[in-house]
Amino acid sequence: MSNVLENRYKPDYVSPPGETIEDILEERGMTQSELAERMGRPKKTINEIIKGKAAITPETALQLELVLNIPATFWNNREQQYRDYLARKDENERLKGQIKGLKKIPYKAMIKLGWISEFQDEIEQLREIFNFFAVTSFEQWQGIWEKSLSVDFRKSETFDIDDSALTAWLRKGQIEAAKINCAEYDANKFREILQEIRLLTIESPNIFKPKIQSLCAEAGVTFILVPQLPKTRVSGAAYWLNPNKPLIQLSLRYKTNDHFWFNFFHEAGHILLHGKRDVFLETFEQQEFEKQELARQKKEEEANKFACNTLIPPNEWKDFLVSFSKTEDYIINFGNKLRISPGIILGRLQHEKVLKYTYFNDLKQQLNWDVIN
Repeated sequence: MSNVLENRYKPDYVSPPGETIEDILEERGMTQSELAERMGRPKKTINEIIKGKAAITPETALQLELVLNIPATFWNNREQQYRDYLARKDENERLKGQIKGLKKIPYKAMIKLGWISEFQDEIEQLREIFNFFAVTSFEQWQGIWEKSLSVDFRKSETFDIDDSALTAWLRKGQIEAAKINCAEYDANKFREILQEIRLLTIESPNIFKPKIQSLCAEAGVTFILVPQLPKTRVSGAAYWLNPNKPLIQLSLRYKTNDHFWFNFFHEAGHILLHGKRDVFLETFEQQEFEKQELARQKKEEEANKFACNTLIPPNEWKDFLVSFSKTEDYIINFGNKLRISPGIILGRLQHEKVLKYTYFNDLKQQLNWDVIN
């Protein structure tokens, strides 16, 4: 969506079609009683139509066409415009009571990212937000985008996480996922293509991003990148859009290729290993696992193991550590042997505290939205 300031034209007033009938009768010197008689309708009914108390039905429109020689489509359109106006007027009154809820949504950040358009009128801005979330009120938003997922929200005790920003990030993922055509999900094929994707770690972002997306789609998995909003603090997510369409969504939170690739294979592990009803959101640091419930912790550890072993075979890693000389060349040579980026190897060495986080960081590839888009 464009973030250019927009104004939607909505007329302040639409007259009831009965006023048009009244003007025509006056112009032709015809009374309401005569019109009623010619149409074979009660005078009371014609009077209520003229006053806007009764609607012009398709049958009435056809009768008006015969008597006044003005097409039925004209009367049907006038009636529809008037009823739309009345409905929108009532809707605006309802939305006025929802305006205070705007402060719950990081809509200015969403506008800046181009997710929604900007409007000067608060009610129109509210409509834009509800349209984005596909709801009619904040009550529905609360129920659908928070309550239905909150059971799986894992919050950092170190950082404050904004659930509304998190739901907006997830919703953007759904919107973008709907644009991608995927084959029917095939777990075996997905396992196979992960080996092809693993070899993409040595490629530049402009090559590996579209290739990941197309390979995943062949196996029935949707892969997308969505920038995080302020206080989202999410690096990735894995969940099922429906029983046959899994989604992997990453954010580039840490902006280095070691994090990117680990997160991707971690989420892939969730898709292959765990239930279709779970929503896995990577919103906290690895060391916080022990603070989570045991079932969740077990699944996270399984996804971690899957990512580690897919990127670097366990036996290869064990042998590498035994002979590791803590030199940059040794890391590069090991990466060449495995045909993966040396930055991934360095990231694991740092995570397992074999090396300090200040060592050899030039081996990591920096990722940002300008580079990866």
